Amino acid sequence: MTTQTLPAAPAPAITEVPPAAARPTLLRDIGLAVAAVALLVLLRLLWPSPALTDFGIRVAALAIFATSLNLLAGYTGMVSFGHGMFFGFGAYCFGLIMQRLALPLPIAFLATIVATALLALVVGAICIRLKDIYFSFITLAFQMLIYSLIIAWVPLTGGDQGLQGGIPRPPFLGINLGNAVHLYVFAIVMLAACLLAMRHIVESSFGYTLRMIRDNADRATFLGIDVFRVRLVAFVIAGVFAAIGGMVMALFVSGAYPEFSNWTMSGEGIFMIMMGGLSTFIGPTAGAIVLSLLNDLVTRRTEHHGLALGFVILLFALGLKKGITDFIADWFRARREAAGARKAREHAA
Repeated sequence: MTTQTLPAAPAPAITEVPPAAARPTLLRDIGLAVAAVALLVLLRLLWPSPALTDFGIRVAALAIFATSLNLLAGYTGMVSFGHGMFFGFGAYCFGLIMQRLALPLPIAFLATIVATALLALVVGAICIRLKDIYFSFITLAFQMLIYSLIIAWVPLTGGDQGLQGGIPRPPFLGINLGNAVHLYVFAIVMLAACLLAMRHIVESSFGYTLRMIRDNADRATFLGIDVFRVRLVAFVIAGVFAAIGGMVMALFVSGAYPEFSNWTMSGEGIFMIMMGGLSTFIGPTAGAIVLSLLNDLVTRRTEHHGLALGFVILLFALGLKKGITDFIADWFRARREAAGARKAREHAA
């Protein structure tokens, strides 16, 4: 697809669903998630730095957002330029619920998820009827509509000053998200849970249906798959996870700002996918870490941070043409193939 801005992930002409035994088991993935959470919490205990705490929370929010975007771009072949609308909507909706209704935090979370799903359903029902670059630009149009509403609706959203007054964070189940350490652990747990859920979505039969539609939508239609409905479900799922990332960010900054719904937010999501890797599930998370590090380091050393970041992004997009995890995956694949060829020669000898 020459009109898309992201490189297509390598895929066969026909996506075959592997046998159930070949898929990652739920128990193994849960074990990896628990181990990762424990390691990150231990890191915070050994290095009790406020900078590390803030960095971990920011990366968690951005990684959830970038991985949700990759559900569309990498697995479904739909590059959305407006995915940031759900990140911003989640932040604002959650903040307003907590400020105006003073609901328990878990109820506010669930209410925001339902509201985002409804928004994504309406927007997706319109956008998915278009293809390729037209889909990308109409999602951008909807994002700018949401952004304009946020700017214009000053009594509700605070306009260009953002949601003022802070977000109440009443304790629940012994968890006090007003405490930075509790918020760090909460953000890491949310990241692990969201990645685990998205991992099993893409490895399910539904996920392989998405790949089939990405590879050849006409073939999928011929096989009896309702392509529009499957794409719409994927669009809603991705929007919901983006909103969760927005809620985590809103808790971190204790507010919501128009930049969360601006086109630059969607651009950052695409950059994270490109730098981390489009063809690996963990790629967007790696990209979130790299982009956050670059933002922090470059901002400290030069006032022309936009120019420096642009150069790095161009290096990945035009020079390397792959993300970090793509290179790592290719290296391991080459080693396995070399080892297999060596064993075959030994067996033949």
